[in-house]
Amino acid sequence: MEKYIKSFNEIGINDLASVGGKNASLGEMFTKLTPLGVLIPKGFAITVDAFKDFIACNDLEDKIGVLMKSLDKINYHNLQTIGKHVRTLIMAGRLPADLCLEISTAYELMFDDGMQEVAVRSSATAEDLPDASFAGQHDSFLNVKGSFNLLFAVRKCFASLYTDRAIKYREDKGFKHDKVFLSIGVQEMIRSDIGCSGVGFTLEPESGFTNLVHIAGVWGLGENIVKGSVTPDEFLVFKPTLEKGFKSVIQKNLGAKNKMMVYAELDDFVNEVVNKDTPIEMCNRYVLEDNEIEKLARWALIIERHYGRPMDFEWAKDGVGNQIYIIQARPETIHNRTGIPQLISYQLKEKGIELSKGEAIGSKIISGCARLLRSPSESGKLKPSDILVTDTTSPDWDPILKSVMGVITNRGGRTSHAAIIARELGAAAIVGTEKATEQILDGEMVTIDCSQGKTGYVLKGELKWSKTVTDLVGFELPDMPKAQLILADPDKSFALSFYPNHGVGLLRMEFLISNWIQVHPMALLKYEQVSRDEDKVKIEKLTQNYPDKSMFFIDKLSQGVAMIAAAFYPKEVIVRMSDFKSNEYAGLIAGHDFELKEENPMIGFRGASRYNHDRYRAGFQLECEAMKVVRNEMGFTNVKLMIPFCRTVKEGEKVIELMKEFGLKQGENGLEIFVMAEIPSNVLLAEDFAGLFDGFSIGSNDLTQLTLGVDRDSALVADLFDEENSASKLLIVEMIRKAKSLNKKVGLCGQAPSDSESFTRLLVENGIDSIAFNADSIIKGITTINSVLKVNS
Repeated sequence: MEKYIKSFNEIGINDLASVGGKNASLGEMFTKLTPLGVLIPKGFAITVDAFKDFIACNDLEDKIGVLMKSLDKINYHNLQTIGKHVRTLIMAGRLPADLCLEISTAYELMFDDGMQEVAVRSSATAEDLPDASFAGQHDSFLNVKGSFNLLFAVRKCFASLYTDRAIKYREDKGFKHDKVFLSIGVQEMIRSDIGCSGVGFTLEPESGFTNLVHIAGVWGLGENIVKGSVTPDEFLVFKPTLEKGFKSVIQKNLGAKNKMMVYAELDDFVNEVVNKDTPIEMCNRYVLEDNEIEKLARWALIIERHYGRPMDFEWAKDGVGNQIYIIQARPETIHNRTGIPQLISYQLKEKGIELSKGEAIGSKIISGCARLLRSPSESGKLKPSDILVTDTTSPDWDPILKSVMGVITNRGGRTSHAAIIARELGAAAIVGTEKATEQILDGEMVTIDCSQGKTGYVLKGELKWSKTVTDLVGFELPDMPKAQLILADPDKSFALSFYPNHGVGLLRMEFLISNWIQVHPMALLKYEQVSRDEDKVKIEKLTQNYPDKSMFFIDKLSQGVAMIAAAFYPKEVIVRMSDFKSNEYAGLIAGHDFELKEENPMIGFRGASRYNHDRYRAGFQLECEAMKVVRNEMGFTNVKLMIPFCRTVKEGEKVIELMKEFGLKQGENGLEIFVMAEIPSNVLLAEDFAGLFDGFSIGSNDLTQLTLGVDRDSALVADLFDEENSASKLLIVEMIRKAKSLNKKVGLCGQAPSDSESFTRLLVENGIDSIAFNADSIIKGITTINSVLKVNS
């Protein structure tokens, strides 16, 4: 009977004390989840008794204890010296003979007479806990082959219990050094060196939104993604529609993946891996197909349900048999924390000069002195108020990251080491900037702005910003009128879903077209008519993975809308079909080739008038195709559609018929189609428009400009534009009255309620069904609604 070895099928989550957190989890999954179809590589654990006996046989306990007592626990000035000394002592020690025999025998019996490559992973007894992941604190070794190399890797793992980062982490978490022990997992090496690998979360890692599975992947072995050496592909899968069998991959982002870690060709020692340039064809291709992404997401759901909490996991795809495996899972430690429900928002108060940009981690704004460092050995240059700027970070940077205001890296994605540590510390970070170390000067004052959504900006100077904390304890959301959001940016939607709300009253499609697609729809349909070479180059780059360029438009638009629909599911999300003016369309890539110049585009070729016109009908069909994907293929029937700037009833009839022709039949699959009430004719002929549409949404901006005859784009008459003008308010009140008498839904999605409490009061008192607010005004708007309802009750 083995003293030191336990196969994965002999251990479970209750064996943490003997095999550490990582191995306990692997054993638990191997035993309980393999029967459910989740593939876990085989392996065995070397128990903590091996570590204890190794320490005892080499008389290291007292020596290590003395060294740890001398650690400076205030400034940690001697951390590197002490850590190195302890590791040297451990590496000089000898493994007991019976331990060597057991390890070698177990390896040879399980892994093809000792001829198979394995991964050797550290597993500490204080690791992978719900409130302390210890992620990346201890070392792992890949592509280890042969008993001699395996035994050497075991000693290296033992020594990694005393890496500088692990020592500091234990100090930060309050763990006693002599009470944390190390087990080792010896696991079948999945040939992801000729396949791909990555990580995942059973929630959205930035906001903590729980209805998503977030998956990231790179070519080759997974060390690059963990260390942030490359920017990975990223995929978002929506859990509720996944379980209902719909197309559930709601977003796909292509990462650069410019490096891939593979087996080295030399027959050297352990850890025989190298980083090589990724072939350009592979850089431009996603690492996983949609069916593989969904398979991983289904496994993630099984893992999450088994453990009863959000989890993060690592996966690998074998390039030989093309099988995907889960190689590790642990509790997600950031969003498991509980406390008083609060909304914390940041807002930049002045414009700044953009120095660099990348992926925002968190939503903070901070200012500080930028310090450019090439390695952790230069940490003496840093002060606690500084912002670290470097190429990339690894676990060796951890003690440093805990002592700075923020971090900016050239490389890495949302699942990189820098991102994970920044979230854990609640620090501001921007990763994947590509050239921050070239764009930012050492010693320069900068402001990090992560409040804008997915993209984070590094701005020159110390800018003014504000922080707002809203306590949601006891906060009441009224039943009627519904308080909804005005929204355009999908990257902000998951964080905004935590605000009190009844869904989205206005999703502006134009933002998605201008920011996510960037190209004029007709330029994708009639590429041969694009006149400028520079526009063709831009279009080719954006659509490089789309032989049919129109599919680029459909994919991007459907994914953008799906993200917002997912964030607020099953609440309604009202998507307004495109309402660009001709001058705005002309500003898109190649837009000038398909737009005529108008003297006053504000009241020209816009909204419904475009949809059935020869110049744009095919573009409108692409919009409808995208909405058909969202509703019918992805299952987001909470999405409702709205027609803007519909001047006449006949025009409305044509649009309804055209949408039916394009596969969006009113009433089918619960489809509701609303109309914007933003032209006086919409109010005057409300009875006729009500015969066509399912409801109205008052657009107070356009209704005011057409009531007063004021071009709201003209600075010369800007002082005359006032949504609270008596004439404008009379029309709004009349529209509400008529809609109520016709038993049609009526809401308002203009700017006025976000700016004016008295305007909100007017709407509530006249019985409006819903009011859509900008995100920064919805709390104030709800408070006003509640006060009016209280007075009138």
